Amino acid sequence: MKMQEIYKILSENRDKDNILVTVVEGQGNGARFFFSEGKLLAETGEALLSETEKAILSGSEESGIMEAGGRKIFVEHLRKTNRLVICGGGHVAQQAAFLASRAGFHVTALEDRPSFADAMRRSGADDVICDSFGNALAKISGGSDSYFLVLTRGHRYDGICLRAILQKERAYVGMMASRGRAAAMKKELSCEGISRDILDKIHSPVGLPIHAETPAEIAVSIVAELIMTKNRSKKSSGYDSELLSWLTAERPENQKIALATIIARRGSAPREIGTKMAVAMDGKTVGTVGGGCMESRIIHQCLGLLKEEHPKGRLTKENMTGEEAEEEGLVCGGTIQVYLEVL
Repeated sequence: MKMQEIYKILSENRDKDNILVTVVEGQGNGARFFFSEGKLLAETGEALLSETEKAILSGSEESGIMEAGGRKIFVEHLRKTNRLVICGGGHVAQQAAFLASRAGFHVTALEDRPSFADAMRRSGADDVICDSFGNALAKISGGSDSYFLVLTRGHRYDGICLRAILQKERAYVGMMASRGRAAAMKKELSCEGISRDILDKIHSPVGLPIHAETPAEIAVSIVAELIMTKNRSKKSSGYDSELLSWLTAERPENQKIALATIIARRGSAPREIGTKMAVAMDGKTVGTVGGGCMESRIIHQCLGLLKEEHPKGRLTKENMTGEEAEEEGLVCGGTIQVYLEVL
């Protein structure tokens, strides 16, 4: 199977529990094995894994480097597309939709007033359902990747939304309210039989405590809390839509590209394992592995690899010393190990 085909299969299964295994050292360097929901859906390269090795790799619990069959293997748990459902279309909701969409969330807005629904579309929501909150939420399925924000215009609507949301699987639910209003809502729901354990997990007042005042500031605090919750996961960020478009052949002028993937890190390196950057022959890039001189050196190595007649994947280590980090204006240092390959 060609590399482009395996990425197409990955793209088609982005909303499942996925693991991508890459041989980064040893026999079959560069081979890929894509597991979805525990099943091997696609593989490429010359390396063959035994059934025992496949079972071990598909059952791993977090991203990292493993040894199997004398090979060094990068096991990557891919994060699903994070889905944010915003109930309400007021000023804070509009700002939250704008920021969350740029932070990588797929945003669905629910609003029963047409003019405010239109405002959510203009703010960057991917999907907008203009209907009563009860009807709209009946169309929304939950999941481990689902985040809910209740930003409606009144207590009655908050209750309608929360009653529906708390029946769904979710990663997060937040409600914009004062402490008094939040306590009153939780007491009301508790009297209806909803357990205190469930109610205590509602983020209300919503957002990180940054003394926000304006709608934009409140939205910043809310989206920051969403990001904090999302990044507690042991999964890698995986592949965004732009990167996948390059990997599935929609590249600048159909050029060959090099892919750099962080497979290990130490210290306060700026990006997590699984972070990726693609580099085209003309120097164009998508993604980032941290910026500054460190990223510049990696781009230079990728361009060198692209010029080789028979390029092979290789490991490289980059050390961002404290002095260099300070020179670059970064509040971080640390070391990253990066796997470079030509696709």
